Amino acid sequence: MGFLPLNMQLYSKDISKPSYEQLIQLTERFTVATVLNSNHYEDKYGKYEWIAACGADEFIAPSNSSFAALEKFQHENRWVFGGFSYDLKNELEKLNSRTDNPIGFPMLYFFAPQFLFLQRRNVQKVELFIANGVSNEVIESVLELLYEEVQINESQVPLLQPRISERDYLEKIGALKKHIQRGDIYEVNFCQEFYARNSVINPAAVMIALNSSAPMPFSTFFKCNASYLMGATPERFLCKRGETLIAQPIKGTLKRANHLEIEVEQLKNDPKEQNENVMIVDLMRNDLSKVAQRGSVQVEELFGVYSFPKVHQMISTISAKLKPEISSVEAIKQAFPMGSMTGAPKVSAMKLIDNHEESRRGWYSGAVGYFDADGDFDFNVIIRSLQYNAENQYCSLIVGGAITDQSIPEKEYAECLLKAKSVFNLTTKK
Repeated sequence: MGFLPLNMQLYSKDISKPSYEQLIQLTERFTVATVLNSNHYEDKYGKYEWIAACGADEFIAPSNSSFAALEKFQHENRWVFGGFSYDLKNELEKLNSRTDNPIGFPMLYFFAPQFLFLQRRNVQKVELFIANGVSNEVIESVLELLYEEVQINESQVPLLQPRISERDYLEKIGALKKHIQRGDIYEVNFCQEFYARNSVINPAAVMIALNSSAPMPFSTFFKCNASYLMGATPERFLCKRGETLIAQPIKGTLKRANHLEIEVEQLKNDPKEQNENVMIVDLMRNDLSKVAQRGSVQVEELFGVYSFPKVHQMISTISAKLKPEISSVEAIKQAFPMGSMTGAPKVSAMKLIDNHEESRRGWYSGAVGYFDADGDFDFNVIIRSLQYNAENQYCSLIVGGAITDQSIPEKEYAECLLKAKSVFNLTTKK
């Protein structure tokens, strides 16, 4: 069981397992909520099958000194959920973001929930933790809402238009390759946006449809006031289990067709994909070494290939033992933003990203996850995700890929479209 959260109590009655659709429907009753779903993928570091956190008993959204503020908040509340914007790079380095933030997620937002539903791995029982002070009447009301028949109607995503043309994309890749050839960087993750204005969608329905068509081990639904994240990400940024830190960067993508074994071998032995992957592995090893016990950083798996509904991905696993005097928040800070979404060297790559990308990433290529009452944490990388602001009716999908000297611009563009396919498949047909 671990430690009971300081600000919560365990509900003593047995409760039935809700469906994923019921969990998503319940979140719409709250101003702030999240559902994290593993979709039953095998994961030696996975701790929970799913978690749903609803209602902000307390929250934090600092405008500066974000990591220091989170350190205090996490220590006081134990069970907290939230996300890091990619733009936190501006606090960590002398960098800027020159474009607007139409989605409206804060740079950093975390909350201690009023209601926390979870199912642990290999355990059938569903647990419910409730914030201290919540009345029995409110508890019973929420449980009634949880088990209501699902009323969410089918909802599609509006047609999304590219922020930059294919021609402009190819030109930008050419310019970035010149920086690589000059030795300014070795690799850079370049992203582009597909968006729609004046769009009205049902975020809960879209999340249910996305999780059905593209179930992923780090699927994420996050609601913060009018801002929504609907994510189908396969990538873990960083997690902590006991004193061990685990990072699992993805670099290497191949479309899934009908020849599984051949495709896996093709990706596993692709020199370009290996080159991209090993650069980020080295970068992450360096990041973890800043907080790790001496000699503890290890590459547990290099060039592992994992298959998902639409694509195969090359995933490597790096582990380290955290120094006793280093906090969880500090460990995340030292590795943020994740190298798989920046490039190498990290700061030089981020400067080029700021100069060449035409939209602000916001929470895209940031991370969402939790700190739990045992002192562990787990955060994903926000990719393959749709973001939406219900007030200004702005809808955004950002996709990208690693650019190296070996990159063929046309193939990189095709890879972006492949990564966007799960969302594109939900768009309104005209």
